[in-house]
Amino acid sequence: MIAPPGAGKGTQAELIAARYGIAHLSSGELLRREVAAGSPIGREAAVYLERGDLVPDDLVLSVLGGPLMEAAKSGGYVLDGFPRTRAQAEEAYRMARQVSGVELQAVIHLRVRRSELRRRLLERARVEERIDDTPEVIDHRLHVYETETAPILDFYGGRGLVIDVDGEGTVDEVFDSIVAALEPLRAGLA
Repeated sequence: MIAPPGAGKGTQAELIAARYGIAHLSSGELLRREVAAGSPIGREAAVYLERGDLVPDDLVLSVLGGPLMEAAKSGGYVLDGFPRTRAQAEEAYRMARQVSGVELQAVIHLRVRRSELRRRLLERARVEERIDDTPEVIDHRLHVYETETAPILDFYGGRGLVIDVDGEGTVDEVFDSIVAALEPLRAGLA
């Protein structure tokens, strides 16, 4: 799943994982757990998360590496919030190719207008009281997405993996669009 903050990556990733019986790996959730646990990785990651900056590749990969390999061996996974940089995309692609029987099948890209993203994130801040959803941090995170993450769509697009989905419908409408795009891929594997 590649999309800006607030596009619904987590929600859709959970639905995809449940439908296809695969693991949902959220880099943000794994990092927030490390922060809450006060681990060395969590303390270091907290500084970046509070500013809305991307957590360095080595920290993200150290948190995701084990769960990613375990999920790959157990039937598959949907990544939520990773990769966020070209270097992470290249490393994830390399790692996936090294595990026997694992194939990167699709990159779901949720398209949502910036004004809608901002509205959703401000609402999430109000409901969930997340420290990374202040107006200033939201604007910064959207800028970071546009400059650091969006360009990886070219990396995956060049490999024919990107599936663009309109992320502005209801949760069910967006999910139905994702499933409609994924089902032909699954049929090709049978």
